[in-house]
Amino acid sequence: MSELRVNEPPTAPDALAELRDALRVFAAERDWERFHTPKNLAMALAGEAGELIEHFQWLSAEQSAALDTPTREAVALEMADVMLYLLRLADVLGIDLAAAARRKMTINAQRYPVALARGRADKYDRL
Repeated sequence: MSELRVNEPPTAPDALAELRDALRVFAAERDWERFHTPKNLAMALAGEAGELIEHFQWLSAEQSAALDTPTREAVALEMADVMLYLLRLADVLGIDLAAAARRKMTINAQRYPVALARGRADKYDRL
């Protein structure tokens, strides 16, 4: 299996930038920019993550991997909420989220070398 190349520029249109721009317009049309402080967005993000988690609470690993269609659709919408709040927070803070994610993947590749981490769920400092 080949290694993931995280520093290569994307070849497809930048979907995150398109979503970011759409969120800017959405907030501006509603005069919501004043409410979109980093604190408020981080709190909303945490709330949406909690709503996502609720769908998996008390399920076994097997059940969580085999959601019925209505639950899967509800999970998809909660995941979208999490992503949208995270993207909006990154925009308000002036963070290029895709670049930060690529940087973090590079760090994780160094922390979790395949030879040490393959098949293990240990934290990097315990490999």
